Amino acid sequence: MPFGEKLKELRGNRSQDEIAREIGITKSSWAMYERNERVPRDEVKIRIADYFHKSVQEIFFGSNEHE
Repeated sequence: MPFGEKLKELRGNRSQDEIAREIGITKSSWAMYERNERVPRDEVKIRIADYFHKSVQEIFFGSNEHE
């Protein structure tokens, strides 16, 4: 599963704006991550993983037969 889909799943029913504010990024950045148009910097990956209580590996490098 592409990381953007994982981010959408993790976000659940919260708004993109809410998640972006809590992580400390812009809503447009979060939206681009969900659409797989941009890959977060490592520092942002860590903040996202911490926020969702997941590892960076689980979210961004999980099992994907195409990788």
